[in-house]
Amino acid sequence: MAAKVIEKIEDLPGIGESAAKKLNEAGYKTLEAMAVASVSELKEIAGIGEGTAEKAIKAARDALDMGFESADTLAEKRKLIGRITTGSTELDNLIGGGIETQSITEVYGKMASGKSQWCFQTAVTVQLPLEQGGLEGGCLYIDSENSFRPERVIQIAKKFDLDVDTILKNIYVARAYNAEHQMILADKAAEMIKEKNIKLVIIDSLTAQFRAEFVGRGTLAERQQKLNRHMRTLQKLAEMHNVAVLVTNQVMSRPDVLFGDPTEPVGGNVVGHASKTRLYLRKSKAEKRVAKLVDSPSLPDGEALYKITENGIEDTDE
Repeated sequence: MAAKVIEKIEDLPGIGESAAKKLNEAGYKTLEAMAVASVSELKEIAGIGEGTAEKAIKAARDALDMGFESADTLAEKRKLIGRITTGSTELDNLIGGGIETQSITEVYGKMASGKSQWCFQTAVTVQLPLEQGGLEGGCLYIDSENSFRPERVIQIAKKFDLDVDTILKNIYVARAYNAEHQMILADKAAEMIKEKNIKLVIIDSLTAQFRAEFVGRGTLAERQQKLNRHMRTLQKLAEMHNVAVLVTNQVMSRPDVLFGDPTEPVGGNVVGHASKTRLYLRKSKAEKRVAKLVDSPSLPDGEALYKITENGIEDTDE
């Protein structure tokens, strides 16, 4: 008897109609989503046992032939990575040509350091033609602090001589009212990515809701657990759909640091390990800002000076 061909999640062992419906509602609609899921995720979402979850994940991975690959195959996949210009040559050079797809880029800094300006800017530049540093795609914008301003987007779009109505129609904004809502929006993003030709997912800010809801040391473990799940979802979006993920992050001051800058991003190692490119933003003189590349798997540490004007992010005259 021939082995059953697995083409959809309903074909996986142990996944009945009821479990498949729950998984679909949670955004697990493809074999790829099942293959990169964790046992605990499937147990919680589908209400299945640990053994069943393990068998379903293994079957999905086998069906997709997921395993070791030679480095030359991975090198070919890396060629598919796209980059979104920041609008500043200095910044683009610092981060290897722009904000890249297939990974998470995190920008963090104190209040008024210009974090949201990166979001407004890239929501526009992602729509530029390839030869101008864009990806000719739309943007999903999860706003957790009620900071999205369409009038700012309009200013930047005009600078690039783009049709304002078209630019605004290609930016899909959702207001996240709490941490759980923010996580649900990220879970649902995969559907929008396919339907709307999305090339950039923005979360501004990543940790604001988590920080507000989970107060005190007693809630730290739960907060980090939820943040970890959230970051895993964003990682999967980036890798499976070849989109760029840009998140802004708040900072805190460490009282135990006596020398040097005590500023540290919120979220600890959970956020730090998931973010492939991390940039620390700080104010300089007047409209000028400094971006410091703190972490990247393939780029050296460095800094870039740029300015934020009515036109958005631009190179300085220096």
